Amino acid sequence: MSTFQGVDERPCDCFYRRATKRSSEDLICVVRKRKTYDRPFIQKGLKAGNRICPRTQQVLSHTILTPNHLVREMISQWCKNRGIELSDPVLLVNEDGITESDRDHFLSLLQKMSSGLPEQKEAAKELRLLTKRMPSFRALFGESIHAIPQLLSPLSEGKFEDGIHPELQEDVITTLLNLSIHDNNKKLVAESPMVIPLLIEALQSGTIQTRSNAAAALFTLSALDSNKALIGKSGALKPLIALLDEGHPLAMKDVASAIFNLCITHENKARAVRDGAVRTILKKISNRMHVDELLAILAMLSSHPKAVEEMGELGAVPCLLRVIRETNCGRNKENCIAVLHTICLNDRTKWKEIREEENTYGTISELAQNGTSRSKRKASGILDRLNRTVNLTHTA
Repeated sequence: MSTFQGVDERPCDCFYRRATKRSSEDLICVVRKRKTYDRPFIQKGLKAGNRICPRTQQVLSHTILTPNHLVREMISQWCKNRGIELSDPVLLVNEDGITESDRDHFLSLLQKMSSGLPEQKEAAKELRLLTKRMPSFRALFGESIHAIPQLLSPLSEGKFEDGIHPELQEDVITTLLNLSIHDNNKKLVAESPMVIPLLIEALQSGTIQTRSNAAAALFTLSALDSNKALIGKSGALKPLIALLDEGHPLAMKDVASAIFNLCITHENKARAVRDGAVRTILKKISNRMHVDELLAILAMLSSHPKAVEEMGELGAVPCLLRVIRETNCGRNKENCIAVLHTICLNDRTKWKEIREEENTYGTISELAQNGTSRSKRKASGILDRLNRTVNLTHTA
C-alpha cells in the first residue's frame, strides 16, 4: 500500500496492465519513467496533508502536479482504435472525495448545533470524529462562511443558564483543532470572529483535555505569520503562560509549542515577556520539566532586552550552567550557551559566576572543544571575554 491510499490500484492502472497484454509496451514504459498516477487521488492525498512520494518514499520538494499529456493521448488513441469511449477524468471522482450524501450529512449536523443540548452533543461528537478520520470533511468548512459560526453557536455567551457543557465544549474545540490542520482552513478559522476568543476561554475554563486541545489549535493556526499577529493581539499568550505555569503534563507540550510559534514575531516576544514567560520557563527548567522545548523558547526570547535582564535577575546563569553539565543533548547545550553568551554580554556582574564555574568544572572549555559548531563559537566567545577580563584585572 502506498502513502497515497489506493494509488496503486485505480482504474487507469488496471487499464495499463490490460494495455500491456495487448503489446502496448511503449505506454507502460512511459508511465513508469514519468511516475504517472491518477490526478484526483494524488490531489486527495495532498489535501489530506501527505507530502511523501508514493514511489520513492521521499519528502516532496513541491506539490505542483504536471499533466502527462503524452500518456493521456496514448490512452485516448488506444481507446479510439478499439471503439472504447474514454470517460472524462474530471467526472470520475470529486477531487476531495466528497459525495452529495456526505455534504447533506455535514449540513444536517451543523443544523443540529442550533438545536437542544442532546442534539448538540450528538452532532458535536460526530463532527469531531469525522474531521479527525476524514480530512475531506475539514475542507467542507471552507465552502460556507456560515459553517464555523454554526459549529461554535453552542459556545456563544449566555447559551445555557448553567454555563457551557464541558463535554460539548471539548468536542467543539477539538473539531476546531482538526479543522486548523487543513492548510486551506488556517486563515479562515483564525479570522472567524468567535474562534480566538473561544479558544482563549477554553484555555482558562475547560477540562484539561479541552485546554490542551485549545493550545494545540493555537499552535497549528500560528503556522501563518498573519495568524501569529492576530493571536498575539487577542491576548492568548497570557492564558498560555498561565497554563504552562500550572505544569499539567497533558498540556505542557502543546502549550510550549504554541508559545514558541507565537514568539517567532518580535511583537509577541514583548507580550510573552510582559506576561511572565521568563519566570515561568526558568522555574520549569529548574524542575526538569520539558527542558528541550522550554530552552528553545528561552533562546528565542533572549533577543529581547527585557527578557535578558529578567534572566539575569532570576538566576538563569547557574540554572543554565547546570543544564549544560547534566544534559547529553547537543541542541540543549547549544541553546544554553547562546543564552548565557547574551546574558554575559549585557551584564558584567555575571562574569564572576562564569569564572567560578570554569575553574570548578571547566564547563565552558569542554563545550568549546566538543560542542556543536554554534556551541563552540559561543563558548569560545565567552572564554575570550573571560580571559580579557582576567588580563585587565592583572594589568590594573
